[in-house]
Amino acid sequence: MNILAVIPARYDSKRFPGKPLALINNKPMIQWVYEAARSCPEFSKVVVATDDERIADCVRGFSGLVEMTRSDHETGTDRVAEVARKYPDFDVVANVQGDQPFVTSEMLSQLLKPYLCDELPDMTTLACHLDPEEGRCDENTVKVLCNSIGDALYFSRSPIPFMRKIEENVPVYHHLGLYAFERKFLAKYSDLPSTPLERCESLEQLRVLENGFSIRVCLTESSVLEINTPEDWEQACRNF
Repeated sequence: MNILAVIPARYDSKRFPGKPLALINNKPMIQWVYEAARSCPEFSKVVVATDDERIADCVRGFSGLVEMTRSDHETGTDRVAEVARKYPDFDVVANVQGDQPFVTSEMLSQLLKPYLCDELPDMTTLACHLDPEEGRCDENTVKVLCNSIGDALYFSRSPIPFMRKIEENVPVYHHLGLYAFERKFLAKYSDLPSTPLERCESLEQLRVLENGFSIRVCLTESSVLEINTPEDWEQACRNF
C-alpha cells in the first residue's frame, strides 16, 4: 500500500506568525515534523505543503520535499487535498500537522493501523486517554466520543458527555489533530462546504460527521505538546 504524508504549513498563523520556522533546539519546527514523518516506515513519501516561499526555502535547505499551494485554503486538510491530487498513485494520504514537532513514528503508525489491516475507513484520527481533572473543561483540549466499534460520534471543546450519573468506561478521549484519508474520500471531503457545527466549534472534522461519513478513532498512549502559541513554543524550548 502506498501512503503519502503531507505536512501543511502556513506562515500567517493568527496566534503565532512564522510558527513553522520557529527554532526548537536550533532546528526549525517544520524540520522536526518532517523528520518524524520520515522515520515512520509506513510512509512511502513525505511532502510539505505551503504557500510561503520562506517555508519552502527552509524545507529545501534540509533537503526536504515541498509543494507550493494556493493561499486561500481555509483548513490544513484543504491544502493537503490540493497536494494529494498531484500524487494519484497513493492509496492513503495522511495529514501530519506542521505544529506537532514531538509527534512520534509510533503514533503515526497507529493512525494508519486500520489501512494496514486491510480496512478502508473513510478517514482515521488519533486520540488518547482524557485527563478528567485538567482536560475535561479545557476548551483547547478537544474531546471525542466514540461508538462501540471505535468510530467518532462527536467532537467538542466542551465537556462531553454530560455526567448526569457517574459512569465508568465512557468512551470519551482526548483528540489529537492527526488524520489519514482514503484518497477518494479526501477528494470528496475537500469539495464539501463548511457546516454549522464545524463553524461553531471551529473543528474541521465535524464537517465529515455532519455529512454522514465516518471517522475511525485510533488510540495511542499519550498526547504530545502541540505548538499553537508563543507560550507553547517557549515550553517546547524548555523541554531541551
